[in-house]
Amino acid sequence: MPMLIAFDTSTERMTVALRHGDRVVAREGEGGARASATLLPAVLGVLAEAGLALADLDAIAFGRGPGAFTGLRTACAVAQGLALGATKRVLPIDTLLAVAEDARRGVADVRVWAVLDARMDQIYAAEYAHANGRWSTLVAPFLTDCEALAARWQGAPPEIVAGNALAAFGTRLRTGNAATVADAAPRATALLRIAEQAWRDGAAVDPALALPLYVRDKVAETESERAARRAVVSS
Repeated sequence: MPMLIAFDTSTERMTVALRHGDRVVAREGEGGARASATLLPAVLGVLAEAGLALADLDAIAFGRGPGAFTGLRTACAVAQGLALGATKRVLPIDTLLAVAEDARRGVADVRVWAVLDARMDQIYAAEYAHANGRWSTLVAPFLTDCEALAARWQGAPPEIVAGNALAAFGTRLRTGNAATVADAAPRATALLRIAEQAWRDGAAVDPALALPLYVRDKVAETESERAARRAVVSS
């Protein structure tokens, strides 16, 4: 079993986890803008609780996105800085894949649409399939909205839909007969399980090559764009 630490700050929660033998040490806290000040102490705290140093790790895994821009930059910068300082490699993991793993709950064969609130009335979405002990990507992460997903799912109904977009959009996110897991999140414990397989697959990269995954080209709407969106939603 590789010695890995994993963390994610792509949402409003910061989450860190490390496996030491049969024991998993994990912490959660506020994400968003606060993660830039709290992530590094949390990582060092988890290492200290496990009685380990950075030098003991095989690699460092982080949620690369999609997600909040500030959170993605924070996680990537911390992963790169720690890895460079300790001469370790890095495992960038799709945040939405971590949501799917968190929703899987031990089921062997399953298809999961992971959906996260992207703000601005939009959704980060991807579909993954788990079979034979590993995940594969059916639909790569992309930016969408409720109406576009509904049209897509009409022709290919989802098996499971998971993530905080379920709570954010309610009945607007028409999931049909799919099972829903609204509390699924990119928890570091799920990220860690994916990272362990990625390590065995030889997916670790040089820190300089570990980059965030952005699927949105802009972080804010203009006043006219916000007004147009409100008009559509209220009509």
